[in-house]
Amino acid sequence: MSDVFEGYERQYCELSVNVSNKCTPTTIVDGEQRKQRTAEMKTALDEADDLIRKMDLEARSLQPSVKAPLLAKVREYKTDLNNLKSLVKRITAPEISPSARDELLESREADNLTASNDQRGRLLMGTERINQSSDRIKASRRTVLETEELGVSILQDLHQQRQSLLHASNTLHGVDETITKSKKVLVAMTRRMRRNKWIMGSIVGVLVLAILLILYLKISH
Repeated sequence: MSDVFEGYERQYCELSVNVSNKCTPTTIVDGEQRKQRTAEMKTALDEADDLIRKMDLEARSLQPSVKAPLLAKVREYKTDLNNLKSLVKRITAPEISPSARDELLESREADNLTASNDQRGRLLMGTERINQSSDRIKASRRTVLETEELGVSILQDLHQQRQSLLHASNTLHGVDETITKSKKVLVAMTRRMRRNKWIMGSIVGVLVLAILLILYLKISH
């Protein structure tokens, strides 16, 4: 059911019960108090009429599966309001005698009491539904907050893991640079060793040739 419709329904039930309670022999007085009480009831009836129009518009704006039972309620409230208007009109008529007014009120008091009880029951049911909706909203908010906290925790863990990966990547990059430099040094050392070997071999060759030449010269003389 629409929360907006329930709000209008609750306000209407309160107004209806209020007007019904004023339509009793003990509350209808004479003189200025009677005029004041009559004005209050007419004002309440106008407000109730406006609430019924709002309920009707709200019900017609909803889905068909929801609209039908709500429109049935609206028709019931219209009938109830028309009965209240008729009662208020009759008991506040200036030509009615006090005894006739009391008799009319007493004949309607039992019906009004039953109607008031029904309206109170509907009001209580509406209030209970609103409380249940409020509880569901609070539970949904708690779930959202818990989910948000979990999401924040996961994001923090992911950030820490990202920092760890970046640190490991920087470390690996540094190790790779060190390995590259070491490889260049080894290559340079290998080239030097080969060059030194060629130099040493040339020197040894020259010395051997020189010794052989000296020996040859000595033998030939």
